[in-house]
Amino acid sequence: MPIHPEVLKRLKLIEGVPDMRAFFEDPQYAERRAAYRSWPDYEVPDIPVRDTTAPGPHGPVPVRVYGERPGAGPRPCLVWMHGGAFMMGDLDMPEADWTAREVAVRGDVVVVSVDYRLCRNGVHHPVPHDDVVAAVRWVRESADELGIDPDRVSAGGASAGANLAAGAALRLRDEDQRPLACLVFAYGVAHAVLPALPPEYLALMDELPPEMRMPPAMHRFFNHNYLGGPLSGADGYAFPILGDLRGLCPTLVLNGEYDDLRVSGEGFAAALARAGADVRQVVVRTMPHGFLNWAATLEPTASALDLISSTVRQAERITA
Repeated sequence: MPIHPEVLKRLKLIEGVPDMRAFFEDPQYAERRAAYRSWPDYEVPDIPVRDTTAPGPHGPVPVRVYGERPGAGPRPCLVWMHGGAFMMGDLDMPEADWTAREVAVRGDVVVVSVDYRLCRNGVHHPVPHDDVVAAVRWVRESADELGIDPDRVSAGGASAGANLAAGAALRLRDEDQRPLACLVFAYGVAHAVLPALPPEYLALMDELPPEMRMPPAMHRFFNHNYLGGPLSGADGYAFPILGDLRGLCPTLVLNGEYDDLRVSGEGFAAALARAGADVRQVVVRTMPHGFLNWAATLEPTASALDLISSTVRQAERITA
């Protein structure tokens, strides 16, 4: 299907920008960035929100809790990680804040968004991974305070956040012998080295401006920065395609139709299926990478949010 017309309109705002990191960080693009993020017809759901911290091995991990309702009884919970190539992003970006609010409302669940440490100024794996694992453990230990069912805790994320969620799911399975209720892997990176795009995907990607692309060299740079060393030293906690996927929790994989990382998500889904895991893969048509940063007034984004919400809501209680 063609790229969504609303997306095409906004992509014009990034023409001539060196790359997406410059677009989102360089002050000279502030006005264009504001227009790119402006959705005048979208009202962000107004729900209870509070900031707190979870204890972690590298110090307190800031988290933001959405949708708590004292006395409402134990509900499912989603621990959510934003993207940003392991180097960028925060709890206020739409992919974090809007997604958390929408899922909390649509699924009637509690969402805990994690402000993991970014890989800048000497920070590398396993620090962000450790932060995410610590946040999930804190959520389970704080179940009574949060009003959640500790056996219906799921984890998910977008892009780099999906990687971190998957790595945490593997480690919690291995060290705690307590799998997550489900995993949400939205346009994530599962590979240290991105598989080659098949010709039909290359043809699709040619429809995007170069600024929206993630070529192999850029992917290697982000992943090398994440690891802080050679990609050959990666393990399954760093890049989940390398892990033992047997016995992993039920997983929802969401891929954008126009996304260089689609091959990584599809490869991860295929590996899960070969390992006998319960996996569902969905391609979000007309959408590029990062579609959870778009407002829920956009139908493909709304449909993806509905699917995430229902998946978390319907996840069954885990058994030890």
